[in-house]
Formats: sequence, C-alpha cells, structure tokens
Amino acid sequence: MMLSSDAIISHDGESSLRIGIGLAHDEEKVMKSVRASSRFGEIVVYRDAGSMCKDLRSGAIDAAVRGDLPSDQAMSSLKEAFDIRTTQRVAILEPLRGGVFLLAPVGIDEGTRPDEREAMAISGSELMRRLGGRGRIGMMSAGRESDIGRDPQVDKSIEEAMAITESLRSKGLEADHVQITIESALDDHDVIVAPDGIIGNIIFRTLHFLGGAKALGAPVVNIDRVFIDTSRAKEDYCDSIALAYRLIKEARL
Repeated sequence: MMLSSDAIISHDGESSLRIGIGLAHDEEKVMKSVRASSRFGEIVVYRDAGSMCKDLRSGAIDAAVRGDLPSDQAMSSLKEAFDIRTTQRVAILEPLRGGVFLLAPVGIDEGTRPDEREAMAISGSELMRRLGGRGRIGMMSAGRESDIGRDPQVDKSIEEAMAITESLRSKGLEADHVQITIESALDDHDVIVAPDGIIGNIIFRTLHFLGGAKALGAPVVNIDRVFIDTSRAKEDYCDSIALAYRLIKEARL
C-alpha cells in the first residue's frame, strides 16, 4: 500500500508540544495556519529567524517551521545556531498519482559532493521508514549507463551514482542506481536522490508548481532537532506543522 500524506499528518490526540513558525510578510496566511494547527500544540510565532533557531537549539521549542521567512536568513541562522557548514534538506512530496516520496537534495548549494548525497540518502531512508515508508533508495544520475562515453560530465555523474549505490548496499540499505529515469524510479523507490541540488530543486519545482504535487515541507536532516523548510508560495503551513509534530512524536518513541 502506498504511503499517503493524510497518513503522515494525522493527529493522535492532545499535544503539549511547542512548535515555532516564522512570519515575515504574509501575516494573514501564517496566523491562519497557527489557528488551524492548535491541536498539534502551542504554535509560537517568530519574526526573527535567529531567535527561532536559537530557541530550537536550546529546546525552548520542540520544532520549527520556516513559514514565510526569507530562505537565506533562515538557513544562515540555522547554520550559525547548530554550527554546521551546510544544510541538508529533503523534500516530502506526494504527486497527483499518489504515493509519498522523499526527494533530496533540494537546495541549490547542497549535495554537490558524493559523500553529502550518500549521507542524505541514509538520513532520508531512515526518515521515510519512521514515517511508515519502505525507505528504498533510488540514486539518480545524469544519464543511462549506456550513455557512458558521450560526455565527461555525464560519465562522472553515472560513476558517482553507481559508487554511492554500492556503498549504500554494503551498509545494508536497499538502493538502486535508477539512472536518469525518475518516471519509473518512483514505482519501486520512495527515496529519490538527484545528481545535485540544482537538479533536485528543478525536479521539486516542476512537480510542485507545474505538476500539482503536494509539498509537505523539507526537513533538515543534518541537525538533531526538527526544522521544516517551507516554500513561501504555499497556501498555508498546516501540513508542515503537522509534519513537524509527526517527526517529533516518532523521534520520541
């Protein structure tokens, strides 16, 4: 049975959690989301990304949702608060045909190195299993294996994806080199790792903004707290708040 977004964001009772959300421009949208999400706990509004990230690090809030804060401010504040060089974001998507899957990397400056993509594949697989998925990884590359020899850049992408796939398998994970064929990869994999963050971002935008896929949010997986990145183009942030709630509850089991 395919994992659905409704199953992920379902609520299992009263909550005493404190979840922060950022507000920069669209007060009506953010506050509407806050009022509609009260069943998930106390929703704390922040107008400053630095304060929200510091409170997340200290434990003053249990999770944080970017809301409509500017991405550069939110990510730089997160890096500073958690002392990390780069963020690793993984997007949770549900295409119109159904079946939730995880896409990474989705930040244009993320996943440029093979070791970063492997780390995101491992973290993404674990996250999907926590949400009720299989966590089977599909490593994408810039071409089919039969395309080797056509272009040095394509060759490098294929060779890296194949090497990462073998490394993941050696660690006991279900992983396949799905090449460039994302259209068939989703039949058997619920974790898709793009060749880099630029391609991942383009896939995300195409599916979400043109293809109508639901985007629940993008958890940051290289910190030990729950931070959900969001697009300012979302109609509301209720599903992202619900995702934050679910990840906190799963982490505490």
